[in-house]
Amino acid sequence: MYFIEKQEYDKYTDEDHQVWQTLYKRQMKILPSLAENDFLEGIKAIGFEEDKIPSFQNLDEKLLSITGWSIAPVTGLIPNKEFFELLKAKKFPSSTWFRKLSELDYLEEPDMFHDIYGHVPLLTNAFFCQYLEKMSVIALNYIDNEHVIELISRLYWYTVEFGLIQKEEGLRIYGAGILSSKGESEYSLFSDIPKRHKFNVLEIIQTPYIKDKFQEQYWVISSYKELYDSLDELDRLLGKVVKNDIIIQ
Repeated sequence: MYFIEKQEYDKYTDEDHQVWQTLYKRQMKILPSLAENDFLEGIKAIGFEEDKIPSFQNLDEKLLSITGWSIAPVTGLIPNKEFFELLKAKKFPSSTWFRKLSELDYLEEPDMFHDIYGHVPLLTNAFFCQYLEKMSVIALNYIDNEHVIELISRLYWYTVEFGLIQKEEGLRIYGAGILSSKGESEYSLFSDIPKRHKFNVLEIIQTPYIKDKFQEQYWVISSYKELYDSLDELDRLLGKVVKNDIIIQ
């Protein structure tokens, strides 16, 4: 079973509440000058509180009124087909469990802090939501082709999870994998180690993703509309991959 009926809020422990509070306070101390403004405005719109684990029911009420999205509680990582079907239906899958206090800085599998704090605020942005929906439609068209799904997952990884955006005020973060990590929030913008590229769909789908350390490369968008508009190019490239007109490992 990958899905659960509800959040079971009453089962959260004192440690769970402490994890939310600790991570929330830590990120909100640094992100006002690092994160993209739509993310910060999204936090206000959906009503996060530093001393209270978010209720999925409350989040659903806010999101449904803004963009028509809601949260789908899941037990953890789910198969590709189910994942993209949820996105197509405007439901974002989220774990309901929390990391331990001894695991604040790294988890191999995303917990609720990553899923809710990192992802949900941008679900108030219309173009970002349309990007997720259209990507899911494309993915479901190729769902039986594991190689193509891998390429789509790379685009998801380097945008939704680890994307940067160039704004008038400077380079900012919008990817959830960065936003939920203090270390990578600072590293992604200030370190001289990673390369930062202008957004390019072909380059991204040619680049395997990294799970066990900070990213070596980031791609920078100019707007969420650019993300949405790029999906026609993605679909065109995937068609060439299927026909063996281009070879991508």
